[in-house]
Amino acid sequence: MLVDTHCHLDAVEFDIDRVEVAAAALRAGVDRIVVPSVERANFGAVASVCRDHAGCLAAYGIHPMYVERAREADLDALNETILRERPLAVGEIGLDHFVEPRDEAMQEFYFDAQLRIARDHGLPVLLHVRRAIDQVLKDLRRCRVPGGIAHAFNGSRQQADEFIKLGFKLGFGGAMTFPRATRIRELAATLPLESLVLETDAPDIPPEWKVSQDAERRVRNTPDQLPRIARTLADLRGISAQELADATTNNATAVLPGLARIH
Repeated sequence: MLVDTHCHLDAVEFDIDRVEVAAAALRAGVDRIVVPSVERANFGAVASVCRDHAGCLAAYGIHPMYVERAREADLDALNETILRERPLAVGEIGLDHFVEPRDEAMQEFYFDAQLRIARDHGLPVLLHVRRAIDQVLKDLRRCRVPGGIAHAFNGSRQQADEFIKLGFKLGFGGAMTFPRATRIRELAATLPLESLVLETDAPDIPPEWKVSQDAERRVRNTPDQLPRIARTLADLRGISAQELADATTNNATAVLPGLARIH
């Protein structure tokens, strides 16, 4: 059994073949898929995907790249959705200091508000931390939540250790499969095994073997790629694929207890 802790299966890229994509993931041994929202407008789509496809579990939140079209009423809607559905986590939330243009003050407002919502409901969080890790850690120390996952982790060892101290796991996926990604691969190989979880971030961050040689063509990632991503991580650590699968599944269930629900 494998857990994809971050997959946007509701995305429009899957509208033409979502049933087949979900079925292929199950055949590949991906028994659980965490589907996070990015804004209020797709709460319903995430809920629908998780009702329709076995093994899919929802998280709800407002992504930092979508805050400029968010309204404060969306936070009320998030709170109401959590009360009604009790999702797996609050997410995808966080900060993004890479995208241009951006409103960092607005990102911070929505991130802080959603951390408080997660804390009040006793839910873990799925974090977007691109180029903003130190600020995210500062916010987490101020508003303690029941752990969660730093998705697509690409920070330093010191930053990784700080997340671990706060009860977080670190998500590794397609970026780790590129031989030139030496820093990420070093982290994947040397961090405590109990701190790692797997993800695809499909349809984004495709692994090395799916990337097109045509730089102009965007390649779609899919959750059935997770077993091969897992084997890459197992090889980096010098352990068997089964040991890696067991450990990362246990790690994901520890930090996201709702994964244990019968679906």
